[in-house]
Amino acid sequence: MHARSDKVGAVVQKAERVGSPRSRGGKPVGNITRGTTNPNRMRRLDRWLAGPQAWRLRAAVEPLVVDLGYGASPTTAVELFERLQTVRPDVRVCGIEIEPERVRTAKALERPGLSFHVGGFEVPVPGNPVLVRAFNVLRQYEEADVPGIWRLVQSRLAPGGLFIDGTCDEIGRRVTWVAMDAAKPLSLSFSVRFGSFELPSEVAERLPKALIHRNVPGEPIHAFLQAMDQAWLEAAPMASFGNRQRWTGMCRSLRDAGWPLLDGPARWRLGEVTVAWDAVAPL
Repeated sequence: MHARSDKVGAVVQKAERVGSPRSRGGKPVGNITRGTTNPNRMRRLDRWLAGPQAWRLRAAVEPLVVDLGYGASPTTAVELFERLQTVRPDVRVCGIEIEPERVRTAKALERPGLSFHVGGFEVPVPGNPVLVRAFNVLRQYEEADVPGIWRLVQSRLAPGGLFIDGTCDEIGRRVTWVAMDAAKPLSLSFSVRFGSFELPSEVAERLPKALIHRNVPGEPIHAFLQAMDQAWLEAAPMASFGNRQRWTGMCRSLRDAGWPLLDGPARWRLGEVTVAWDAVAPL
């Protein structure tokens, strides 16, 4: 396993190439990552999955969900299970980790509908999941490895399924994620805690791996973040009514300027905004 430090200070691991001889023969695809996590760290994404994306779980023939690379502690996988039970009581959540000791530790928390398995990006569980969450996982790989990993996980999705590749800070106050179906990436979402930033672009340090090195002039993600900052500053007079109103004003300005936002005020008031992937995809 090789590692280096990238320009945002994270340890980056070079994944085994998907489809290479080294990733055959039943060996999990991927590398052991740091595995750091905290309780409630994924709450913003979970709220999105149990909210505007809940229809996918309700419509699923088999309500299978995978938490891919849950880390050294299974806490966030347990939280995901409990939150999605409110949407679909018969949901089945499988936590997957490439480190066997992490799985052995998690086994004590298994219950009907919640299980833990050794594996990697090949998603070694029976059936095809309707939701796969991989958070703070691909951030630790090389950017060049991301497309192959995406394709591998996408190939495991059920019809109407969604794969979410995301990143967040240590306590879940700044969160971003890419959502994709079996064919292509669909959207990029931002979710922030009000009071945790001065400018929205500060979330750039938590961009998914596919974008974090693309926040430079000339790239669409850079233009979007700059547009967010400008709209946020222009919405400053609304701050007297609260940050929710200011964020909502920012989002309205972005939409009016032609950015293809995929959500509306109900999500904006939560400090969230989702933009079509094609508008921010790397050139």
